[in-house]
Amino acid sequence: MTNVETRLTEHYSHGGLEATLLTALAVAGKDVERLSPADLMGADEFHVGGAAATKALAAQLGLKPGMAVLDVGSGLGGPARQMAGFGCRVTGIDLTPEYVEVANSLTRRMGMAGQVEFRQANADRLEFADGSFDGVTLLHVGMNIADKAGVFGAIHKALKQGGFFAIYDVMRMGEGEIAFPMPWSGEPQTSFVETPADYRTALAAAGFGIAAERDRGDFARDFFAQQRARQADGGAPPVSLGLVLGITGPKKIANLAGAIGRGVLAPYEIIARKV
Repeated sequence: MTNVETRLTEHYSHGGLEATLLTALAVAGKDVERLSPADLMGADEFHVGGAAATKALAAQLGLKPGMAVLDVGSGLGGPARQMAGFGCRVTGIDLTPEYVEVANSLTRRMGMAGQVEFRQANADRLEFADGSFDGVTLLHVGMNIADKAGVFGAIHKALKQGGFFAIYDVMRMGEGEIAFPMPWSGEPQTSFVETPADYRTALAAAGFGIAAERDRGDFARDFFAQQRARQADGGAPPVSLGLVLGITGPKKIANLAGAIGRGVLAPYEIIARKV
């Protein structure tokens, strides 16, 4: 691993994540040997808007049974399992070994191991044959990728002709300071936030054509407002993203919500096609 990769793995690693999640699920009255995707929905979608954001993106992709989809930076597997609900065969890759281990374990506990699998891998070194996938997703991962053009080029090779590449990343929308820690990085040295224009340039260089894009800033501001209202009404649910983010979670979320509120950052969707 490079120095950046090592630091990112350290940033995301928990050390006892599966035990923490299973304990919280048991306390919530869930049968940890027979979980459903809904049981984890508050904790396994590591991006602004969570499961609702994944659903909104997936609705635009024309997902069909039998499609092969690659989820780059798959985390604990929530988005991959959502896409498998359309009948897709989904492969997730992630840099953090603990995330891969927990994602596979949770998937087995949901009875979905035949539809979804997870592997430890780096996005710029994809070990798949050319044209292996009908679609690729990248949800809140590009902020950790310095060489976006290189990664997008690797993804382009892995896609079939006409295949989709759906991005949902936090992007820079205005001038202003980015305070750390953020959910994706504890320091500026491992954060590579760029503008939508930068993404368009990298996508074009890799051979993609843009099919659709939209700013999700208003959606994000509503999401954080709803979170604050729930906190005021009694706190976080027993199974939430706070279990994944750890002790620094509140500060990370506050920094991100603040930057989005000031218009410095916003989650942004881009759907591209291999041309």
